[in-house]
Amino acid sequence: MKEFLLLFRGGDAANPNRSPEQMQQHMMKWKAWMEKLAQMDKFNGGQPLTQEGKVIWGSAKKVTDGPFVEGKEVVGGYIVIRAKDYNDAIEISKGCPIFEHDGIVEVREIDQRNM
Repeated sequence: MKEFLLLFRGGDAANPNRSPEQMQQHMMKWKAWMEKLAQMDKFNGGQPLTQEGKVIWGSAKKVTDGPFVEGKEVVGGYIVIRAKDYNDAIEISKGCPIFEHDGIVEVREIDQRNM
Protein backbone atom coordinates (compact mmCIF):
# COMPACT_ATOMS: atom_id res chain seq x y z
CA MET A 1 0.00 0.00 0.00
CA LYS A 2 1.08 3.54 -0.74
CA GLU A 3 0.19 6.66 1.20
CA PHE A 4 -1.68 9.59 -0.34
CA LEU A 5 -2.52 13.05 0.93
CA LEU A 6 -6.07 14.24 0.25
CA LEU A 7 -6.05 18.03 0.48
CA PHE A 8 -9.48 19.62 0.80
CA ARG A 9 -10.17 22.97 -0.88
CA GLY A 10 -13.32 25.09 -0.83
CA GLY A 11 -16.55 23.25 -0.22
CA ASP A 12 -17.78 23.53 3.33
CA ALA A 13 -14.82 25.74 4.35
CA ALA A 14 -16.01 28.28 1.78
CA ASN A 15 -19.65 28.16 2.99
CA PRO A 16 -19.68 29.69 6.51
CA ASN A 17 -23.33 30.85 6.30
CA ARG A 18 -24.91 27.54 7.24
CA SER A 19 -27.04 27.04 10.34
CA PRO A 20 -25.52 25.16 13.29
CA GLU A 21 -27.82 22.24 12.49
CA GLN A 22 -26.65 22.12 8.86
CA MET A 23 -23.01 22.30 9.99
CA GLN A 24 -23.57 19.47 12.49
CA GLN A 25 -25.28 17.26 9.88
CA HIS A 26 -22.44 17.85 7.43
CA MET A 27 -19.76 17.17 10.05
CA MET A 28 -21.48 13.86 10.86
CA LYS A 29 -21.08 12.89 7.20
CA TRP A 30 -17.35 13.63 7.42
CA LYS A 31 -17.11 11.59 10.62
CA ALA A 32 -18.95 8.63 9.06
CA TRP A 33 -16.77 8.76 5.93
CA MET A 34 -13.53 8.78 7.93
CA GLU A 35 -14.78 6.02 10.25
CA LYS A 36 -15.57 3.88 7.20
CA LEU A 37 -12.04 4.48 5.86
CA ALA A 38 -10.60 3.54 9.26
CA GLN A 39 -12.62 0.30 9.31
CA MET A 40 -11.20 -0.52 5.86
CA ASP A 41 -7.67 0.24 7.18
CA LYS A 42 -7.37 3.09 4.66
CA PHE A 43 -7.32 6.08 7.07
CA ASN A 44 -3.94 7.17 8.36
CA GLY A 45 -4.74 10.48 10.10
CA GLY A 46 -5.56 14.06 9.28
CA GLN A 47 -6.72 17.35 10.72
CA PRO A 48 -8.90 20.35 9.90
CA LEU A 49 -7.06 23.64 9.43
CA THR A 50 -7.90 27.16 10.58
CA GLN A 51 -8.32 29.82 7.92
CA GLU A 52 -5.51 31.89 9.44
CA GLY A 53 -1.87 31.43 8.59
CA LYS A 54 1.40 32.91 7.44
CA VAL A 55 3.17 32.58 4.12
CA ILE A 56 6.97 32.53 3.91
CA TRP A 57 8.36 33.09 0.44
CA GLY A 58 11.45 33.84 -1.59
CA SER A 59 15.14 33.72 -0.80
CA ALA A 60 14.63 36.63 1.62
CA LYS A 61 12.15 34.44 3.53
CA LYS A 62 9.62 37.27 3.67
CA VAL A 63 6.71 36.53 6.01
CA THR A 64 3.24 37.82 5.15
CA ASP A 65 -0.23 37.27 6.52
CA GLY A 66 -2.23 34.79 4.57
CA PRO A 67 -3.12 32.76 2.81
CA PHE A 68 -5.65 35.06 1.15
CA VAL A 69 -7.41 33.10 -1.54
CA GLU A 70 -10.83 32.82 -3.10
CA GLY A 71 -13.35 30.68 -1.21
CA LYS A 72 -13.04 27.80 -3.64
CA GLU A 73 -9.29 27.69 -2.97
CA VAL A 74 -9.43 27.79 0.84
CA VAL A 75 -7.57 24.78 2.22
CA GLY A 76 -9.82 23.47 4.96
CA GLY A 77 -7.92 20.35 5.96
CA TYR A 78 -6.31 17.12 4.90
CA ILE A 79 -6.15 13.42 5.57
CA VAL A 80 -3.58 10.78 4.76
CA ILE A 81 -4.91 7.53 3.35
CA ARG A 82 -3.52 4.17 2.27
CA ALA A 83 -4.34 3.04 -1.26
CA LYS A 84 -2.99 0.62 -3.87
CA ASP A 85 -2.35 3.34 -6.45
CA TYR A 86 -3.65 6.68 -7.75
CA ASN A 87 -6.81 5.10 -9.15
CA ASP A 88 -7.64 3.57 -5.77
CA ALA A 89 -6.91 6.89 -4.00
CA ILE A 90 -9.15 8.74 -6.45
CA GLU A 91 -11.99 6.27 -5.89
CA ILE A 92 -11.62 6.68 -2.12
CA SER A 93 -11.69 10.48 -2.46
CA LYS A 94 -14.96 10.37 -4.43
CA GLY A 95 -16.78 9.46 -1.20
CA CYS A 96 -15.76 12.73 0.45
CA PRO A 97 -18.63 14.93 1.69
CA ILE A 98 -16.87 18.05 0.39
CA PHE A 99 -18.37 17.43 -3.04
CA GLU A 100 -21.85 18.22 -1.66
CA HIS A 101 -20.64 21.85 -1.53
CA ASP A 102 -18.71 21.89 -4.83
CA GLY A 103 -15.40 21.37 -3.05
CA ILE A 104 -12.12 20.13 -4.45
CA VAL A 105 -9.96 17.20 -3.35
CA GLU A 106 -6.33 17.27 -4.44
CA VAL A 107 -4.81 13.77 -4.39
CA ARG A 108 -1.02 13.58 -3.95
CA GLU A 109 1.14 10.53 -3.40
CA ILE A 110 3.50 10.80 -0.44
CA ASP A 111 7.07 10.31 -1.61
CA GLN A 112 8.54 7.47 0.46
CA ARG A 113 11.96 7.50 -1.24
CA ASN A 114 13.74 9.70 1.30
CA MET A 115 12.06 8.50 4.45
